[in-house]
Amino acid sequence: MTQYKDSGVNVELGDACSKMAYGHAQSTFPGRVGMIGEPVLLEGGFAGLLDMGEYYLVQNDDGVGTKVAVAHAMKKYDTLGYDLLAMVVDDAVCLGAEPVSITNTIDIQKVEEEVIDGLMKGLAAACLEHKVVIAGGEIAELNKLINGFTWNAAAVGVVGKDKVITGSAIKPGDTIVGLRSDGFRSNGLSLVREILTTAFGESWVDQPFDDERSWGQVVLIPSRIYASCILDMVGRYGQPAKASVKGVAHVTGGGVRNLKRILKKNKLGAILDRPFEPHSVMLKLQELGEVSDQEAYGTWNMGTGMMVVSTEPAVVVEIAAKYGIEAQLIGTVTDRADHVEIVSRGKFSAGETLVF
Repeated sequence: MTQYKDSGVNVELGDACSKMAYGHAQSTFPGRVGMIGEPVLLEGGFAGLLDMGEYYLVQNDDGVGTKVAVAHAMKKYDTLGYDLLAMVVDDAVCLGAEPVSITNTIDIQKVEEEVIDGLMKGLAAACLEHKVVIAGGEIAELNKLINGFTWNAAAVGVVGKDKVITGSAIKPGDTIVGLRSDGFRSNGLSLVREILTTAFGESWVDQPFDDERSWGQVVLIPSRIYASCILDMVGRYGQPAKASVKGVAHVTGGGVRNLKRILKKNKLGAILDRPFEPHSVMLKLQELGEVSDQEAYGTWNMGTGMMVVSTEPAVVVEIAAKYGIEAQLIGTVTDRADHVEIVSRGKFSAGETLVF
């Protein structure tokens, strides 16, 4: 059985370091008490809140991770911008924030015009679609300190003080609507690459996945960006909401476990008994790498890119459809603290209940 740690990723250590890093971040909060930009303590949030008087400023950052290695192997760079934008704006919108701008940093071994042009062309297209400005950036040539390149971004957004989504209003019995993903997005790619390299060697990107696509093409499918859809539900800055949204969870690193981040405030849990069927590429990778359903649901999105807790699921589904996003009721909030169950639709334990 292949596990995420076999690809060199230690999830437990990563979580511990994230907690440690946030502790150091919190130590800076007293420095702006009583001043414009005073930080708001928000445990488990997907982004940070700064008090700007009439509204909150929201900031967060992320990157596309090792998906850059797939793009580099295929010499195709114009889709990664969608992944980069998705990773930051879909985190910000979990608080109900309207993303306004991003900045980005490309750390690269040797500057290549083809690479930079492709990356920025794709990012600009994604930003235009979602009304986000690229406010600045940096290209750093690091020579022997790096192999290939990395790409990260920071997003800035705004949210009215009366519209922050913290999860505090979530109650047992509330419905959970899933928004369908298009593929892997930008998470769990180290495990994907480990499985495919073991199965096919370093040239796995060129190996056929089906009659029309290679493995590289399938893995590189760009992330669906949910921010504009969610903003239509909750209302952009200064606009009214169209649906009752109590919580939003971005399913990124850690898979289904991310739902816990919006439930733990009220010591709640969930049962996901009607999840989407995982994408065929995920089921095939489970087979190739003998990846258990527990490991798959804890690493990949398995077909669900975003979860919305609402008392008006039909409205949420209807709004999602306007954006071409498949949505369905996938579960219910329960009173079982820190206990998320999912009825698996994976390769090896379909129909069994997995607990996270």
